[in-house]
Amino acid sequence: MLEGSGSGTPSGLSSHGKPVESVWDFPRPPRLERVEWRIRVEHQGAQVVDAPWAIRVLETSQAPAYYVAPEYVDLGRLQMSERRSLCEWKGVAHYGDLVMGDGSLVPEVGWSYVDPTPAFTAIANYWAFYAQKVDGCFVDDERVIPNEGSFYGGWVTSNVTGPFKGAPGTSHW
Repeated sequence: MLEGSGSGTPSGLSSHGKPVESVWDFPRPPRLERVEWRIRVEHQGAQVVDAPWAIRVLETSQAPAYYVAPEYVDLGRLQMSERRSLCEWKGVAHYGDLVMGDGSLVPEVGWSYVDPTPAFTAIANYWAFYAQKVDGCFVDDERVIPNEGSFYGGWVTSNVTGPFKGAPGTSHW
């Protein structure tokens, strides 16, 4: 089920004007939320994503992952990889490598659910990206901080508070 923006338990506003929310107030199973925020992904001077809105996946203990519609992704720079993973909520994730103009590759930079579970059909064929694998990811004009670790692809912004699952020593949470 897709909900409108404005969820969480705000305790004020961040410096970027968004409600402050704790990842410990996010639900389990996760919830989808459409946000009218500009989402950008940049690498080596190339604009990989420039979307006027996105769908956030909000899940307990994790920074939000932002999924953007394929029309806002430079799909010519993505090459499907062999990697797949299974999310108990969303289904099978398919990963993509970022191919740069010089032929270099950023492996498994993002993922998409081609055939998600029924509760997550709103993000079918949408793309999410690991902030730790590119030069910059932005929510509106705020540069995000990557979620620690290599498993979760959440984006930490000034309005989202932790602690966040993903860093070494947090796998038992």
